[in-house]
Amino acid sequence: MPAGFVQTYRAFAHNNAWANHRLLTACVALSQPDFEANRNGFFPSLQRTLNHIYIVDLFYVDALEGGWLGPAAWQNQVPCPSLAELKPAQAAVDKRLIAVCDALTPESLDGVVRINRGTAVQTERRDRLLMHLFQHQIHHRGQAHAMLSETSVAPPQLDEFFAEGEAPLRAAEFADLGWTEDTVWKS
Repeated sequence: MPAGFVQTYRAFAHNNAWANHRLLTACVALSQPDFEANRNGFFPSLQRTLNHIYIVDLFYVDALEGGWLGPAAWQNQVPCPSLAELKPAQAAVDKRLIAVCDALTPESLDGVVRINRGTAVQTERRDRLLMHLFQHQIHHRGQAHAMLSETSVAPPQLDEFFAEGEAPLRAAEFADLGWTEDTVWKS
């Protein structure tokens, strides 16, 4: 596998963190009752949807790091009841995912990750597990985006993947995250 292929996973990890940052920054403008309000979606509120994203990230990032958290990740379905708690917690797990992807090599993408499922150990190729995790995030962020559109807060654009010509439009957010374009696109 070419070394440049690893960069794709690194870019996905950064894009994932940036999209979470954008969405959660928009959600901070919500009142706590609006954050908790019942809405249409797989999970019945923004609070539960965004906490689900966080929980699943904890579960899989831990496994990618070689940890054994497993089903303990689901013990509390809303570990971060407020956005003031959720935003930094999500940012921390996003940084861990970026670190996992920054450490990738072409050989490690083919490696096997052991996932503690409680009653069994699932094994999955690292590249497939990462793609699963990114897709999971995109899916549920889309649901949260639709829920946010039912509020007075305008949902942020999340469908961009770091188009080169739009770098100036995200420069302030990258600065908030401590990044530059070179951070994302380093080889």
